[in-house]
Amino acid sequence: MSELQISLLGIGAAVIAAVYIYNFWLQRQYQRKFGSAFKQHEDALYHGITKNDPENISGDGEQEKHLTTDKIRLNVPDEVCNDLHEKTDFIIDIYPVGIVTAEALNPLWHRRFDFGKNVNACGMNNSTGNWEKVIAESQISYRTFRLGLQLADRAGPVSMARLSDFRDLTREIGKLIQAEVIIPNLEDASIRAIQLDEFCAEVDRMIGINLLPNGDITLAANEIAQVAQSLDMSLQADGAFHLLDTYGYTLYSLCNVDSTPFQHHTFNHMRVKGLTLLLDVPRVEFPARRFDEMLILAKRLARDLGATVVDDERVVLSDYNLAQIGEQIISLEKRMLENNINPGSPQARRLFA
Repeated sequence: MSELQISLLGIGAAVIAAVYIYNFWLQRQYQRKFGSAFKQHEDALYHGITKNDPENISGDGEQEKHLTTDKIRLNVPDEVCNDLHEKTDFIIDIYPVGIVTAEALNPLWHRRFDFGKNVNACGMNNSTGNWEKVIAESQISYRTFRLGLQLADRAGPVSMARLSDFRDLTREIGKLIQAEVIIPNLEDASIRAIQLDEFCAEVDRMIGINLLPNGDITLAANEIAQVAQSLDMSLQADGAFHLLDTYGYTLYSLCNVDSTPFQHHTFNHMRVKGLTLLLDVPRVEFPARRFDEMLILAKRLARDLGATVVDDERVVLSDYNLAQIGEQIISLEKRMLENNINPGSPQARRLFA
């Protein structure tokens, strides 16, 4: 290669580098000029909440507002946080003056088990703008918090005293971090809790099918374990064999008919008089379909263990009896859907726990 060619190549490389550097400089200048302007825009999710509204300020300086029925809450796309709803939870929103971390909720972390019901904490991630479940160890920065106290579960409705305690806790958090706290009416929440508990009691059904050994014999626990495992059932901490869905939630459980738990170290010498296959109706998706699949599972278990499918009176279940049970489950499923609680949803699993 001649000296002229080498010189031309060098000049060309220098020109390309100069153009690249110039473009990079223009981009940096553009970001400096306009970038801060974009950051100063108010987040659209905050519209409708005015910090200087006289209704938001109480006598002691705390910013608080009782929500009305036409109040539009923040849109929460996260699965766990979207599970929070006024129908099932006493929800309080906290708007800090600046950006905060999970440490701002320290009073909650110390007392979250004091309210007798499930407590969820959600926060809007400052970096992504998305809502997500907040845990005490999180180092993420948040713009807003939403705290929810569950109104009812299988133990009954939350009490007015617990609602008051939860409200007072959020007030304490608001004062500590100088935040606006939006608190719903306690009396309304208490009424909703009672109504929710009454509804849940109406649809809360556990369907059990008994498997009794043929003849005057007992079933060996190790044989039960082998058959259960062959049908993809596994022994869980409650001492029952569970068939799990793809998300790890229980579809059916198989337990000792006298409730004595199964344990690995007792398999070799434990014998049982019978088994009960259980379907927790409100905690599974499509419970009517699951009941049909449950019958197939019960028949396979009975065949492999040399047992008979019977009811609680030790009477063989007829097609007529099974059809009646199926119709009841269809009715329960329809009732739940009409009340916007999907069987097997995170919301249903919380309520029926």
